Amino acid sequence: MFRGITNLNLDAKGRLAMPTRHREAFAQDENQLILTIDTQEHCLLIYPLATWLEIEKQIDALPSFNKTANRIKRMLIGHATQVEFDSAGRIVIPPALRAHAKLEKPAVLVGQGKKLELWSQPLWNQMTEEFLDQSDEDDQLPTALETLSL
Repeated sequence: MFRGITNLNLDAKGRLAMPTRHREAFAQDENQLILTIDTQEHCLLIYPLATWLEIEKQIDALPSFNKTANRIKRMLIGHATQVEFDSAGRIVIPPALRAHAKLEKPAVLVGQGKKLELWSQPLWNQMTEEFLDQSDEDDQLPTALETLSL
């Protein structure tokens, strides 16, 4: 289970040092992970390989004659890139994925349960401010959250 927020820096070669607390989740997949784009935000999604393989099966099973399903399939599977840790616990973020997420040096890794999100720090800060300023009055609360108590 990935949780928490970590501020990181990408080096000049696009390498990111994965925090030690997250590396164990990737060890069972021989330090293999999948990077892909988020289809709704300018961030990257990072999955342990085994988790991604299950999700990929579900995405691949989407109907091919549905335009929205095809777009999602093209974006998620098309951008999915398998990477592994180097001896220093770093991963290389490919240039096309860095461009999508507008990643430069300061970055933010955000735990999201079965995956991590990788954000440009300026975009993360902007999105967080916008989120906190939003009113939830117009949004419909999912049924599953109606009984949740924090």
